Amino acid sequence: MRSDRGQSAPLGLKIAAACGLLFLHLPILLIFVYAFTTEEKSFVWPPPGLTTQWFAVTWYRPDVWEALSLSVRVAAVSTAIALVLGTLCAAAVSRTKFFGRETISLLVILPIALPGIITGIALRSAFSLADIPFSFWTIVLGHATFCVVVVYNNAVARFRRTSGSMIEASMDLGADGFQTFRHVVLPNIATALLAGGMLAFALSFDEVIVTTFTAGQQQTVPIWMLEELIRPRQRPVTNVVAMVVVLVT
Repeated sequence: MRSDRGQSAPLGLKIAAACGLLFLHLPILLIFVYAFTTEEKSFVWPPPGLTTQWFAVTWYRPDVWEALSLSVRVAAVSTAIALVLGTLCAAAVSRTKFFGRETISLLVILPIALPGIITGIALRSAFSLADIPFSFWTIVLGHATFCVVVVYNNAVARFRRTSGSMIEASMDLGADGFQTFRHVVLPNIATALLAGGMLAFALSFDEVIVTTFTAGQQQTVPIWMLEELIRPRQRPVTNVVAMVVVLVT
């Protein structure tokens, strides 16, 4: 049988791949260019001039730091909650059999399947009925609804591939529940939790719709960027923030 490893891809496929990459990354490159433009009110192409002054302006804008701090704190706490609840749900669904197990699994996954605006309206209505004022924790609760799903999906898949005989052997050798989890279960699911946690953090940091309904007057980075684009003061500052977020990511 002839090997295909040494064969080159057809020219048409190469062109299609190049076009796809350009379509995905050209808008990001434009953000980078507009971060250096001398025009501060509109996006003019080509830029009338290039400057680095907007980096200094961004550094001394307190609203940028407040939005960034809020986004990081919300994403970190939401991810921590998701890691705990998602792992516990995954362990219960994958390691035990009980009536309604598939229904519970569906209910856990449902928040990420629903449109964000539905989740946002539902949460806002619940907070209003319970007379809960908008705060840092209302944003966290909103983000945790879909962050749990991400961790759950990763953890449940890994639990189902982990042999139950290892856990039984650990218990037979005298290990208690905590020791079994620390030395047997956790090493087997650690990479799944890492992947789920990273994705949950990214989704929380980037969330707009649910945040709009649960933040009140607070501004995370995505909300701040939308406000700056609608009522711009110094548009290049928005592009500087976007560029830094892309580079850090």
